Amino acid sequence: MKNILLLVHDDSGQEARLQAALDVTRAFEGHLSCVDVSVLPVLVGDYYGGAEAEAILFADECERETHNKAALEARLANEDVPWDWCDSTGSIGKCLQDKATLADLIVLNRKLDVAGPDMRDIVSDLVMHARAPILAVPETLKSMRLDRALVAWDGRGSAAATMRACLPLLKRAKDVEIFMARSGGEGVEPTEAAEYLSRHDVHATVRVVDERHHAPDQLIEDEATRWHADYVLMGAYGHGRLRETFGGVTKRMLSNSTLPLILGH
Repeated sequence: MKNILLLVHDDSGQEARLQAALDVTRAFEGHLSCVDVSVLPVLVGDYYGGAEAEAILFADECERETHNKAALEARLANEDVPWDWCDSTGSIGKCLQDKATLADLIVLNRKLDVAGPDMRDIVSDLVMHARAPILAVPETLKSMRLDRALVAWDGRGSAAATMRACLPLLKRAKDVEIFMARSGGEGVEPTEAAEYLSRHDVHATVRVVDERHHAPDQLIEDEATRWHADYVLMGAYGHGRLRETFGGVTKRMLSNSTLPLILGH
């Protein structure tokens, strides 16, 4: 986890993203790459003066991001992490995907409660295409703690791939629990996942709840609260195409979780 990619954009989630990215970068003595995106406006409808309106909106966006950049660069100059900056124009998801080839972790929000980009859609696109885990934090996050990791296990390939990609995070944790809300005979057993981690000197406990009449996302949230997890690590969109599966456990976790989520595919 040496290369941390951060979305920079003047919205209500930026401070939480920045704090989480700084905390993770410090923890791994890594490098922070800031991608400052000026979003091209998309106007719905056909009306007179549309092109002129787009130009005005985009000029306003660029001016906000120019002020935002100056403020953040001044802050980063006083932080104890190495960093670089890239200015991009376009959609947030595409700009981040273009810069994520060598990223170990991409820092976003799970959603924004006030006006701003739809982070759930951005996360859903990136988790499928960027090939790096996504750290999606609440916009109220003050600091990113890494001590207690809850691995939400469903036995599928996306959960296993995310766990493997995030081994550096799990190695750093003081406590790791693999939690499974079992609804049938899904794939790889959580005990096998624990055995895999033990070979990497990560000694996880396993807890399985056999509940077929409760939503898995609610069981994960309840367990995270009971166990005092710092974050939840899980695979996203276990099978099928994104647009066919988005709307299940992953979407509800992005919408409702109170904790940072680390998502992979």
